[in-house]
Amino acid sequence: MLFTVFTASYNRAHTLPRVYKSLQAQTLRDFEWLIVDDGSTDGSEELVAGWAAEADFPIRYVRQDHGGKHKAANLGAREARGELFLPLDSDDECRPEALERFAAHWQGIPDDRRPGFSAVTALCDDQHGEIVGSRFPHDPTDSDALEIRYRYGVTGEKWGFQTTAVRREFPFPEVDGQPNVPDAIVWNRISRHYRTRFVNEVLRTYHVDGDDSITQKSRAAAIWRAPAFALRWKITLNEELGWFRYDPRGFVRAAANYARFSWDDGQGFREQGRALTSPQAKLLHAAAAPLGYVLHRRDRKAAAAA
Repeated sequence: MLFTVFTASYNRAHTLPRVYKSLQAQTLRDFEWLIVDDGSTDGSEELVAGWAAEADFPIRYVRQDHGGKHKAANLGAREARGELFLPLDSDDECRPEALERFAAHWQGIPDDRRPGFSAVTALCDDQHGEIVGSRFPHDPTDSDALEIRYRYGVTGEKWGFQTTAVRREFPFPEVDGQPNVPDAIVWNRISRHYRTRFVNEVLRTYHVDGDDSITQKSRAAAIWRAPAFALRWKITLNEELGWFRYDPRGFVRAAANYARFSWDDGQGFREQGRALTSPQAKLLHAAAAPLGYVLHRRDRKAAAAA
């Protein structure tokens, strides 16, 4: 089997039909749909069972105790039967030709170079037809997640697969009590070992929420999410500083956010510094800590008002 289309779901019975409809329309049929349910209580299991009985492609439903999307992704990678592992969120949709185009781009990488690649990544638009973020500098661009971000400054939601073998090789850290761990932790680590073919083709529609209250809600949730976010920015400072010259402001923000979320998580300034592994990271952290403390105080205020 070529593709495992993986969906992590938690109480998404109202949006999963959008995903199912997209997969029904695929022009390439060599795939399975693997849903890992993170403890839903809204009838999702019965809904999926009905689809599995009627669909002309395999649908597998695996249930886990409520533990977060990152744990569901790790379980999905272990359970996958496809060569290529393609996450598709529980509230999104994709073009009918998405799998066919991904397969063509993958096969378009020369045979002698393909072992050094793990992924193909494409563009997304939103439900209004607007491309999310920026395009890649060339079509295709053979690069990696770190270079795309720091050297080329590509922004916004993108979509693609990893080989299933590589996803198993690089699981998400399983941070207890966290509903999610930032994807960048895994993608950036993969990028130090494998390349990605980036293509300027829109294959997924990413449904965005226009609620003006999201920023305030995010600040209020920052303390709850602090362990995962502190880990994300600690990894940036410890493992990615070689890219500093391309985006110095971005690394100052990373250092401030590391201090911010570490304080949100109850870690003092000295404890934060001890977790950093280079003199450069420690210096940057010390310089950005005052801004991080201001952001931390704002998080505390938002949490108190929530």
